[in-house]
Amino acid sequence: MPHLTTDDDVRLYYEEAGSGYPIVLVHEFAGDYRSYETQLRYFARRYRVVAFNARGYPPSDVPEDFHRYSQERARDDIRDVMQGLGIERAHVVGISMGGFAVLHFGFAYPERASSLVVAGCGYGAEPDKRKQFLEESNRTAAAIESRGMAEVSKTYGAGPTRVQLQNKDPRGYAEFLTQLGEHSTRGAANTQRGVQALRPSLYDLTEQMKKLDVPTLIATGDEDDPCLEPGILMKRTIPSAALIVFPNTGHALNLEEPDLFNRTLADFFHQVEQGRYPRRDPRSQTGSILGM
Repeated sequence: MPHLTTDDDVRLYYEEAGSGYPIVLVHEFAGDYRSYETQLRYFARRYRVVAFNARGYPPSDVPEDFHRYSQERARDDIRDVMQGLGIERAHVVGISMGGFAVLHFGFAYPERASSLVVAGCGYGAEPDKRKQFLEESNRTAAAIESRGMAEVSKTYGAGPTRVQLQNKDPRGYAEFLTQLGEHSTRGAANTQRGVQALRPSLYDLTEQMKKLDVPTLIATGDEDDPCLEPGILMKRTIPSAALIVFPNTGHALNLEEPDLFNRTLADFFHQVEQGRYPRRDPRSQTGSILGM
């Protein structure tokens, strides 16, 4: 089984398909590399596509100490995956927890990203939701530790932004739920405590956003309420950002709407590669409504 080793000696499992310009896929908390199977098959026709499991997600290593899990470490694990596979620059794609990691990767290593896709990103970011998110994250971690991931997956996987997938694609939802229940209990609890609960709010990162010049696609579902306002924040703050909202869609964008997700990213990548990706015209930001 293919693994590479990070600079803090954690082995990460990865899979890759295809050849060409690299795309690196970073999964969400409730997913793993298998969540990107549709993207691996679609983009491998023209690209070299890499999907890896975060630390805490077997067959990657599961460090016992939750202090070895953090937003900074998730960011640097992307760097180490690219380093280990000899990838200098790539299109870097993340959903939810992966979207946060990709955004921070863009802040720290902009020279390594041809483009960023930040999808389903925003849980716990809004200032009036911070306390609630922290409480829910710690409560979730405690439930995972006491009841096990196989049991907690049944409720976590049926949350208010997951029922959309269940309604659209019962077969796909059943597969998602099965895979979620197979996650490591220790790894999932540590990820909740070290990454999810301790990451900074997007609203505290606006100065870094203003300096981000990498072409960035923000994507969110219109029924993914925790991510709608943060998506608009990123669009308005990142000078190189575009925003797309998927209709009647919850959190798992690539699972719910795989065709729309793939076509949207393919068009975005093509614009970037052809040097035709637009920056926002300053005349659109004068503050005037009618221009008079």
